[in-house]
Amino acid sequence: MRLKHLLPLLLALLLALSGCAPSAGSAPTRATLTIMAAASLSESFTELGQQFETQHPGVQVVFNFAGSQQLAQQLDQGAPADVFASASQKYMDAAVTSGRVEQDTPKTFVSNRLVVIFPKTNPAGLAKLQDLSKANIKMILAEKSVPAGQYSLEFLDKAVKDARFDASFKEAVLRNVVSYETDVKGVLSKVVLGEADAGIVYVTDFNSAREKLGTLEIPDALNSIATYPIAPVLDSKNAGLAKAFMALVLSPDGQAVMARHGFIPAVK
Repeated sequence: MRLKHLLPLLLALLLALSGCAPSAGSAPTRATLTIMAAASLSESFTELGQQFETQHPGVQVVFNFAGSQQLAQQLDQGAPADVFASASQKYMDAAVTSGRVEQDTPKTFVSNRLVVIFPKTNPAGLAKLQDLSKANIKMILAEKSVPAGQYSLEFLDKAVKDARFDASFKEAVLRNVVSYETDVKGVLSKVVLGEADAGIVYVTDFNSAREKLGTLEIPDALNSIATYPIAPVLDSKNAGLAKAFMALVLSPDGQAVMARHGFIPAVK
């Protein structure tokens, strides 16, 4: 082939190869950071996730919000994740036992407390905690396996030992339960929708829908303080980003976000 015929072919080949190469101004490679977090963290962590994305261009934060017991089970079954935040030390310990979280990495980042909620219209006329044992009150609780459900049972156990409550208080309240939910947001949703007269959730859940709800405070002596640990997942493919998200949660700015949503900061 003559040179004058070969030159156009070579030029076309060079142009094709240059089109395949990334340009200096091309978008950065995207990374996805997967956070498994207790359902009660939905609002606060969504806000922190948006902050994290702003601080780390090219990173997308994806959340899996559910009951801590469900998340620990998913981790045990090999579900991919980068960070795990639980509403109970029990389920963080389960993640350590299953080998998905390293023993010394979990850090407590906030705590939370229980409150009784009822629809703003208060159809059952609730005025005090003792009213929860009245006949025909429709109660919603989280399942016993859910941290909020276990803490609710602990409240009832403490109440029957208190002189202000009848010895049959726990039994009467449980008789009024019409549904046990798989996470605390299920309790919140059904009470907001008026499907129950009352439910027990975290203070933070009440804060997320306070314009639609009334509350009965549970005194400290009867309450359970829920501590929340967070840890990077051991086999995370984004270990650096996982540590960076934890650092944000534990930072003064992160703790301020948690406090604004009603949590009790763990880091001063």
